[in-house]
Parts: sequence; structure tokens; C-alpha cells
Amino acid sequence: PRSTLFPYTTLFRSRDCKDFEYIIIDGASTDNSVDVVKRFVDQFGSRLKWISELDKGIYNAMNKGIRMATGDYLEFLNSGDCLVAKDVIAQMYDTLERKGFPSILYGNMLKAMPDGSILKDKCFAGRDITFLGFYTGTLNHSPAYIHRRLFDKYGLYDENLKIVSDWKWYLQAIILGREKPVYTDLDVTLFDMNGISETNKELDKQERAAVLSKLIPSTILS
Repeated sequence: PRSTLFPYTTLFRSRDCKDFEYIIIDGASTDNSVDVVKRFVDQFGSRLKWISELDKGIYNAMNKGIRMATGDYLEFLNSGDCLVAKDVIAQMYDTLERKGFPSILYGNMLKAMPDGSILKDKCFAGRDITFLGFYTGTLNHSPAYIHRRLFDKYGLYDENLKIVSDWKWYLQAIILGREKPVYTDLDVTLFDMNGISETNKELDKQERAAVLSKLIPSTILS
């Protein structure tokens, strides 16, 4: 199977950001991903948690990471995605502290386009997130820091979905649950635009329609 790495950055209670953990969920990859992980075990010690086993898809892997996490905030990086700078975690922590530790903090996502260009996506950029805005779009996942208690309140990701489970979770938390994400104008992650969510638009459309018909009354949808 293709390697599936989910480095999971949870919280940093100290200002030098040493008190956070990396959680890597590998889908029993057959390349050298596990060898790479093992090279960092001595360096990070107990801060690095990892497993390598077959999973039932991307959201099953992410839920495994949530269950393993002990920090207050979670950030998800999928295979091929990365942080844009070494000090971005420290900058995000400073923002969390300055903003009063909101339930969700999000920044900018840089998109690595197929033609080699980089597109900066500021998402809602601090604007009010309405149902109409969410109907046509989403809140970017990789540059978001999500408080751990929200997964206790709204549940984990729906593993029956292949592409839009994070969008469904946001819909339940932000639109129906009225959580208030806070924006910071900081470049946080570089996103690989060759992933399944970008290359299978028809499945994305079908899954969104199914979620909306289940969660939203038909009169509102119309």
C-alpha cells in the first residue's frame, strides 16, 4: 500500500514549544517510511508516537491519531503536506495565547499546484463563516489547530466517507454547533494538490450531497 503518514502536532504548553508530540500513523507501507520514523525515535523520545498497520482509509488513520493524542490542540498533516517554516509552531502557539486559546485557530495554506506554482489560500480570512459559505467551500484542514475537547463534543471523523469527513465534522462543529474559528494571517502549511480530494471531484460532490441531505432539512437546502 502507498505510504500514509500523518504527523500530528499536539500542544506546546511551554513557550519554547518543546512540550508537544508527533504522532505518525503509517498504513503498513511497503516503502522505507517506517525506517525513516525509526531514525527519529532516539531524537524525540516519548514525544514521538507511531504505529504502522493496515487501516480502513484516511479518516480511520486520523481517528487513530486522535485517540493517541494527549495534547490540547491537534494539527493534521497528510502524506505529502508539510509545515512551511521551522518556527511556525511557535508562532501559532503565540497566536493561540494572544487570542485567548480559541476552540479553532487557522492560518493560510500554500497550495503546490501541478504546474509548479504556489497559490496562497487564506480561506475565510477571518470573515464570518456562514452556512452558504460552507455549502460552497470549507475551512482548510492542515493549517487549523483544533482543540481536543471538540472531538469529545462532536465525535471523531466519519470513516464511511472517503473525502469530505473533515468538511462534515466542520459543518457539525462550526455551522450547527456554532464554534467560532479564529484566523491569523500566517502561512502555516504547504498542501499537495495531487491528493484524492483534488483529483476526484465527482466523489467529493456525491459525498457532500449525502451529508447535507442527512444533516440539513430539505427546506433549508432548497
